[in-house]
Amino acid sequence: MLRSLLQAAGCSLCVMAAAAQAEVVRFEVLESVPVFEGRSFGAVGPYVRVTGRATIALDPADRRNAVIADIDKAPRNAAGKVEATTDVVLLRPADPARGNGTLFVDVPNRGRKRAPQLFDDASDAGSNAIDKAADAGLGFMHGQGYTIAWVGWQADIPSQPRQIALAAPVLQGVTGAVRDEFIFDHMRSPAQQTLSYPVADPGSLAVTVRARWDAPREKPAGLAIRATGAQTVEITRPATGFDAGALYEVTYTGRDAIVLGLGFAATRDVVAFLRKDTSAANPLAARLPQRAIGFGVSQSGRFLRDFLHLGFNEDLQGAKVFDGLMPHIAGARRMATNVRFGNPGRNARHPQDPSWQADTFPFTYEPLADPLSGKRDGILQRCRANNTCPRIIHTDSEHEWWASRASLVVTDAAGNHLDLPADVRAYMITGTPHFTEATDKVRRAPTMALPVNPMHAGAPMRALLVAMQGWITTGTEPPASRVPMRAHGTLVAAADAVPTNIPGLPYAAIYTGAAFTDPNVFPAKVLGSYPVFVPRADADGMAIAGIRLPALAAPRATYTGWNPRPEGYGAGTLFALQGAVVPFATTRAEREAARDPRPSLAERYPDDAAYVAAVRAATAQMVAERLLLPEDAQRAVEAAARDGLSKLR
Repeated sequence: MLRSLLQAAGCSLCVMAAAAQAEVVRFEVLESVPVFEGRSFGAVGPYVRVTGRATIALDPADRRNAVIADIDKAPRNAAGKVEATTDVVLLRPADPARGNGTLFVDVPNRGRKRAPQLFDDASDAGSNAIDKAADAGLGFMHGQGYTIAWVGWQADIPSQPRQIALAAPVLQGVTGAVRDEFIFDHMRSPAQQTLSYPVADPGSLAVTVRARWDAPREKPAGLAIRATGAQTVEITRPATGFDAGALYEVTYTGRDAIVLGLGFAATRDVVAFLRKDTSAANPLAARLPQRAIGFGVSQSGRFLRDFLHLGFNEDLQGAKVFDGLMPHIAGARRMATNVRFGNPGRNARHPQDPSWQADTFPFTYEPLADPLSGKRDGILQRCRANNTCPRIIHTDSEHEWWASRASLVVTDAAGNHLDLPADVRAYMITGTPHFTEATDKVRRAPTMALPVNPMHAGAPMRALLVAMQGWITTGTEPPASRVPMRAHGTLVAAADAVPTNIPGLPYAAIYTGAAFTDPNVFPAKVLGSYPVFVPRADADGMAIAGIRLPALAAPRATYTGWNPRPEGYGAGTLFALQGAVVPFATTRAEREAARDPRPSLAERYPDDAAYVAAVRAATAQMVAERLLLPEDAQRAVEAAARDGLSKLR
C-alpha cells in the first residue's frame, strides 16, 4: 500500500492520532489525491482517495477483546497492550458536505476491493484502481454520495500495492498441527504449492490423495512430497489412478501462528474511529459519518457473519459499529480465522472437505439449539444481549444454495422451516454463479461439463443497497425476503429439485453437505451431518424462488447455480463457484427433434419485439417491487433490444 515509498519520503502527511473513542492510537495519512481523472458524479461532485495506516492497541483483559484467540499470548507494548497495524483506504467526496452521511465499509476479499465490481460494474482491475475515469464504472456509489472505506483485516497476506492487509503479532516458536488441501485441475507432476504456514519439521510433512472428500485417503505408489522452502512444497503425483480433479491433503507441523482474530478488532476500532474521532487525525473529521454499512463478498461476507457472531459490532464504548450489514455470497458459512493456525482463505468447496471451521454451528441468525453439539447459539446472540444488532440484508447467488449450505440459514438443525427475524432480510439472486464480471459472456471451459454461466448480480444488488440505506436512515422496510423456503415448497431435497428430462442438463442431485466433526481429532473426524436442501426448479430447470434477473424472467436459456465437472476432472462433483447455461431450441421442430420439453424461442416470443416487450414487462414488475432501479430496468430493455441481455453471444 505505497508503504515503502512513503516511508522513504519521510511520510510528510503522517498525523498522530489521539487515543480518542476507539483503540486507534495512531493514524497516518500517507497520501490524499484526486481520483478518476477528476470525474464528477452528479450533485456529489468529484472524489478523493485517502491512503492511510492505523495502529490499534488492545487491552487483552477487556471482555470485548478477550474473545480473540491467543491474544493473551501475544507480545505486548510498554503499556501492556497488544498492537497491530492495518492499511486503510478511503474514497470520499472532495466536498464532504455533498456526501450522504453514510460510511460504506467494503471489507476486503483476500486484500482486494470487490464492491466496485458488484455495485458499479467495474472491471476486476478497475475495482482496485483510481487512475482512469472508467475505473469508477457506473459511478453509482459515488453518485449516491457514499464515503467508501477499506480496512485491512487479513494478517496472513502481505501489504502491497492494491492489496490491503493487517500486520498482526506472530507467536514465534509456537507449533501445531496444520493441514492444507489442493485440487490441481491439471496432470502436471511434480506440482509446486505454497502452504498456509511455515513447516516446523520437514519430517512431519505427509500427503494423501482421494478422488473426493468422502473417499478414503490413499498413499499410492509414486505419491510423494518434499519441502522446497520454509513454506513451499513439491508434490509428486501418482502416475495412474487419479485424474486432474483429485484432492491432495497435506498435513504437517506448522510454526509461528498469527493472532488472526485481531482482524475483527481492527475493523471494529478503525470504523469506530472514523465515525467518532473529531481530532485532526481523522480524515473524516470535517463531517463525521452519521451511520455505517458493512459489506463483504464471499470470504469477507463470511468475515461479517463471524464479526457479528463474536460480538465485534459493539465498540469499546458499548455502541454499534455498523447500523447495517450486507454479507454477500457467504451462504451459511463463517470463517476459520479466530483459531490458532487459522486459515482465513480456506473455504471448503465441492468436492473438498467440509470439516473446516468455516462450516460449524451456528448457521442461523437467531439462536437455536443444536442436537449434534449440544450448544445453543446464533449469529445474533451476542448483539441481542447488548442491543448492538445491525439490520441485515443477507444475499446469495444461487450457487451458494448448492455449494455453501445456504439452506441452513432458513432451517433448524433438523431441517424444519424457520422464519427470519424482523431485522434480517435474505435474497437469492436466482440463476447466478458465485461471482462474475459485468461484461462476462457465456464460454466453455475444459474443467466444466456445461457452458459457464455469466450472469452478474449487480442490478438487484444496487436496488438492495438503496433499500438498506432507506432502512437505516428513515426506517423504510426493505422488500420481503426472496429465498427458497421449506414452508413454501421451494426448498427441497436434492433428489426432487430439478427435472432430469432436459437434454444437455445432466442433473445428478450433487450438492455440498454439512458435516458435524470432532475438531480434537486430526484430521477432523466426521460424527454426523446437518440436513441441506436446494432450490426447487421449474420445468425449464431454473429455480422458482429468489430474485429473477430480467434475463431469467424473460429467458432465452436455462441458467443454473451449479455446473458439474466432466470426465477427467473429478466427474460426479461440482466445479467450484460456477453455474451453467443451456440455451433453448430456436424452433418447435428443433426442440421436438431433441426431445426438449422446454418451449423454444419461437414458441415463447413470436418475434424480437415480443421478446423486448417481455423484458420490459418483467423489469417494470421488478421496479414496482423495489428489486430493480429504473435506470437498470432501462439498461436491461436496451440490452434485450440488441440481443445482449442473455449474454449468449
